[in-house]
Amino acid sequence: MSVVGIDVGFQNCYIAVARSGGIETVANEYSDRCTPACVSLASKNRMIGNAAKSQIITNFKNTVHGFKKFHGRAFDDPFVQAEKTKLPYSLHKLNNGNTGIKVRYLDEDKVFTVEQIAGMLLTKLKETSESALKKPVVDCVISVPSFFTDAERRSVLDASQIAGLNCLRLINDTTAVALAYGIYKQDLPTPEERPRNVVFVDMGHSSFQVSITAFHKGKLKVLATAFDPHLGGRNFDEAVVDFFCKEFKGKYKLNVRDNPRALLRLYQECEKLKKLMSANSSDLPLNIECFMNDIDVSSRMNRGQFEDMCAQYLMRVEVPLKAVLEQSKLSRDDIYAVEIVGGATRIPAVKERITKVFCKDVSTTLNADEAVARGCALQCAILSPAFKVREFSITDVVPFPITLRWKSPTDDGLGECEVFGKNHASPFSKVITFHKKEPFNLEAFYSSPQDLPYPDQRIGFFSVQNVVPQPDGDSSKVKVKVRVNVHGIFSVSSASLIEKQKGEGEDMQIEPEPVVQNDSRAEDQAKMQVDQEGQSQGEQQSEDNSSSSKEGGEKQDSAAGGSKPKVKVKSIDLPIAANSIRQLDSDVLNNFVEYERQMIIQDKQVKELNDAKNAVEEYVYDLRDKLCGIYEKFITEEDSNRLTLMLEDTENWLYEDGEDQPKQVYEEKLDALKRLGQPIQDRHRQHEDRPRAFEELGKKVQLYMKFADCYKQKDERYLHLTAEEMGTVEKCVSECMAWMNSKMNAQSKLSVTQDPAVKVEEIIAKIQEVENVCHPVMTRPMPTVDEAPDTSDQNTGAHNGPTANPGAEVKGDAKGSQQSKPGTKEMEVD
Repeated sequence: MSVVGIDVGFQNCYIAVARSGGIETVANEYSDRCTPACVSLASKNRMIGNAAKSQIITNFKNTVHGFKKFHGRAFDDPFVQAEKTKLPYSLHKLNNGNTGIKVRYLDEDKVFTVEQIAGMLLTKLKETSESALKKPVVDCVISVPSFFTDAERRSVLDASQIAGLNCLRLINDTTAVALAYGIYKQDLPTPEERPRNVVFVDMGHSSFQVSITAFHKGKLKVLATAFDPHLGGRNFDEAVVDFFCKEFKGKYKLNVRDNPRALLRLYQECEKLKKLMSANSSDLPLNIECFMNDIDVSSRMNRGQFEDMCAQYLMRVEVPLKAVLEQSKLSRDDIYAVEIVGGATRIPAVKERITKVFCKDVSTTLNADEAVARGCALQCAILSPAFKVREFSITDVVPFPITLRWKSPTDDGLGECEVFGKNHASPFSKVITFHKKEPFNLEAFYSSPQDLPYPDQRIGFFSVQNVVPQPDGDSSKVKVKVRVNVHGIFSVSSASLIEKQKGEGEDMQIEPEPVVQNDSRAEDQAKMQVDQEGQSQGEQQSEDNSSSSKEGGEKQDSAAGGSKPKVKVKSIDLPIAANSIRQLDSDVLNNFVEYERQMIIQDKQVKELNDAKNAVEEYVYDLRDKLCGIYEKFITEEDSNRLTLMLEDTENWLYEDGEDQPKQVYEEKLDALKRLGQPIQDRHRQHEDRPRAFEELGKKVQLYMKFADCYKQKDERYLHLTAEEMGTVEKCVSECMAWMNSKMNAQSKLSVTQDPAVKVEEIIAKIQEVENVCHPVMTRPMPTVDEAPDTSDQNTGAHNGPTANPGAEVKGDAKGSQQSKPGTKEMEVD
């Protein structure tokens, strides 16, 4: 089972994997741990990641980047419309109202959904992780901003499904950072002690997120979270770009914003300049050659100027910091540390404002770029049975309050209830009890639109079906379970009809919140103790309303001052029809999955075609250079001229008619060249390797000749060998020497332009043949002989050998030769 964590950023992506040695951030095929979030579509294939980033300027209309914020958003969304004017590529309104991206692919105009583009990026990240792990990757954990709504989160899940990934959990960026921080800490307080409260600040390229997390040994609990979804490093880039656009208009009379390619180049250079200013306070140059209309531009900027022009953005840094402190109801003295991650937190002015709010120096113990991916991989390892990880439970929060609305017999005809407040624990489930006589609908929506960075409050509509009244005509009791799951997505997960329940209560009542085991793997355990007892598919005897002692709403039905009446209770599961906002149909999603597979096959075919073409080109250049070098003396002048002409013709063909040919044509061209070039390469190789091979064969012959001489001289090491065996050895050695001499003589009569009389492979085979015959004979050990009794001490009468039987006589010691039987007092044994 794969253990992979993916941080999909607005600008860059990082992948972390779990190995036996711990968590490791993997590098792509460019040896870069950072993969740009770019997808470039071309006439034959797609380029994703680093290859796509190189196309941003040259193929700007078909290179998609900065699409993360379009997840789950309608084309008419004000944010999408505002971004539309800044993008070099085109956006398109889809039939369902969602945002599409219009590009030219396979020489046709195509409109891809955001989910498809994100799926392409995830496909690339999946391939990178598979290359690192050397095995297929399916399971993963993906990070999302903490302010993502249900629609945006479902869109990311759909993208992962298109890429063939099974997302075990969508985890909030700051929660992943908190996990990466806390799981390695050995000194966290015990559950009985006060928690360690740590602030995590994450400012990336496009957004700003803050959370306060309470740590105990083995668990973390997010207390509060705040954010500015539209504040990030790109805002500072835009401020610098605006400055230089105005300067270049006055200084060089260039209208940069009318030229998309020049504007993209300016963005890249301004981003580099911003990073340099974070490390240097002196004046720094900006120089761009052939910027527009063949004009070179140059200017300068320092950190003071940068902070002045970005003052409006720097002021916004403090707002989420103060908000999260207020929501958590903690004072500055309760904060143990302030950890910062994200590229934009490297800006000195941002660090200063964070320090000012919390009155603490910021801590940079975590990797600013890779901390989120590492946290994702740790969460995946916790969820995976393949790795044994220290137990660490995670309790996140609901970022926006969620309310349910339904039709009610009250005066206004509507009833509503806030089921999850802001910063409510997540994942979490609740049971709501309704009294209804017929099917009813529930509408879920976010109840604080002023705090929602999304124009649509609605989450979805849920229809509880098959509700019927009780046999006596009274309203039926319907228990509806609502939950926010591990992905942070709200749903009405189940509904059940309780039959033969006496008394008619109010239209709706909500069960008190149960004690939660804050473990994402045991989310359904002990959360809903309300519904786990006293309900089954069949009828059973139970005390009235005793399905749980925690069901406070049902206790009022029991008779006061007497024993509770026993009634039969039957629970019937009810079907629920859900209709979530901006959700892809299953058929559409399956079509996207299939189309992604087709595009992967197309990319593979194009890669194989390019490899075949490059192989021909590489062979032409390599062989032509060597014909004038190391191969020159191994080919006749006539053959050399003919081959050189053929190489030139092939080179011209490659850049003319051979520019776009099927793979088979390139393979045939390469085979035709090799038929002439391979013999030359073989003659060169044989010429280089043959002397060493003959030298090795000669050493073997000398070795076994010496062995035969030793045998003839009665060397005691070989006395155990037979004459027949040595005859075989001598025969083999003489035959081998004769063969070697004949081949060396034949080879000496040939020129280097002719095919060799003997090949290196034949010499190696002959060496092996001699070895097989002679080596077993030479190394055969002498036969083992039973040791005779040691008679070296016969003059003393000592006998150290084994006795024949216990009753045998043993000669005496060195004092004399008297005899004694074993066991007698006269016998002495040293």
